[in-house]
Amino acid sequence: MADDIVSVTRNGFRQEARDLVELAASEEAVAELLRRGLDWLTRVVRFDLATLFLLREGKLVAVAARGPLASDKVRRHELKLTDFPTLRQALETRRARAFTDEDHSHGDGDPFDGVLDLPPGHSCMVVPLCAGESCFGLLTLDRTECETYPQALVELVEVYGQMLATTLQETQQKSTLERLHRREHEHARLLEAQLGGDEVGVLETSRSAAVRELARRARQVAETETPVLLLGETGTGKERLARAVHRWSARAEAPFVTLNCAAIPAGLLESELFGHVKGAFTGATRDRAGRFQMAHGGTLFLDEVGELPVELQAKLLRALQEKTFEPVGSDKTVRADVRILAATHVDLQQAISQRRFREDLYYRLSVFPLRLPPLRERLEDLPQLCASLLEEQARRTGRRGVKVTADGIARLAAYDWPGNIRELANALERATILSRKLELGAEAFDLPLRVPGAKAAVEAPPLMEGAVPTLEEVQRQHILRVLTLTQGRIYGPGGAAALLGLKPSTLQSRMKKLGIARLEQYVAVTPSLEES
Repeated sequence: MADDIVSVTRNGFRQEARDLVELAASEEAVAELLRRGLDWLTRVVRFDLATLFLLREGKLVAVAARGPLASDKVRRHELKLTDFPTLRQALETRRARAFTDEDHSHGDGDPFDGVLDLPPGHSCMVVPLCAGESCFGLLTLDRTECETYPQALVELVEVYGQMLATTLQETQQKSTLERLHRREHEHARLLEAQLGGDEVGVLETSRSAAVRELARRARQVAETETPVLLLGETGTGKERLARAVHRWSARAEAPFVTLNCAAIPAGLLESELFGHVKGAFTGATRDRAGRFQMAHGGTLFLDEVGELPVELQAKLLRALQEKTFEPVGSDKTVRADVRILAATHVDLQQAISQRRFREDLYYRLSVFPLRLPPLRERLEDLPQLCASLLEEQARRTGRRGVKVTADGIARLAAYDWPGNIRELANALERATILSRKLELGAEAFDLPLRVPGAKAAVEAPPLMEGAVPTLEEVQRQHILRVLTLTQGRIYGPGGAAALLGLKPSTLQSRMKKLGIARLEQYVAVTPSLEES
């Protein structure tokens, strides 16, 4: 009869192994896993009671029971390992065993004494649940019939116990990883709030119509899975906008992972993106997940994607299209559900013509391009940006209450900011360090006054004859710009004369010579700096 049972159970063994592996890969609770494990045992071996004990602080604690003899009293049963050397030996040797009548007579007693009234010599089997270096507990099987379980059946159940223990180990590892992931995610969200979240509010409440339109479009695309290509000069806040898109999306609670393609050596970029397996190259001493795997379920931000080596662009394209890839050194295909946001200051159309960037990858990434304006095109946001960046800086340094005065804002507005918001943040931090005051005036910022268009003139092709503005026209435009920034105010700190480094009388004389006669028009152009 026992041989018949073994033969039947072997046929279903492989399928049940697959079922348990699928269960381990799911997010079901350990209790459900154990219940399923005991339910399947009814097809493997006959018993009146199957009990699962888990090790907890030197005790075996019953956590699940099945069979006609199962009861709440059994499910609350606990055993001290020191009282049962035979059970301790089973755990130490990691071998299952069937108890004989002699074991019951001369062993360390029945584990269920006082809980169940089982006859002397009844069928009993003890199966350790061990995997790797861990032992999780024991499985005990009991029958009221007085016969010994056959060895072939004991060996089969022992294998099943190993499989159940492996599944428990995987479930425990997944639970630990999920707990660590939640902790890291909360930590990342805290850091994000400390280091970059305020720019989102500045975008949506910007005084610049172009920036408000940018924020509106970013919110719209955030609700989709569409790839977004963020364009703009260095320092315009592309990563901050990418974080905003992520936070506005349905993936907000999932990871936001970044990779600066220009900051990683070309030979290591593939491993950074897709991971590698142990032995894939010199120094690969263990398997390592890439950014795609880290971002599974969330968003991957590829900064400076225009610097990605051409040979790697084809693999990135495939990962975007099929959501699959192979880690370096592996022939196993990995699937990752990732939303891609990319950013670059490179002219990708020009890079395509120079064969430095794949055209098919460009069209895949640029489904929804968003261009961030440089700071010189949104100077009206300077008061908000300064307040936001100083508050962000205060969270890092602890120095709170620092503000930029109206004449300080005017001084900042007279600069072209080639480094954009990043340069502004550096200027504010430098001024905060050098100044002992809480108010940063014009004197706190050591910035050159740039002639409008000077940068463009250097970078542009040579000017044709007749297209060069006269010196008087350049001066006139520059004075007009400064007057606009000060709303026509000439005198006092932060006035046009102070910003231009001239005496007020000298400035008025030059204005008259250049035909700049009316000041009222500048007052109406922009809101008062004092109101900012």
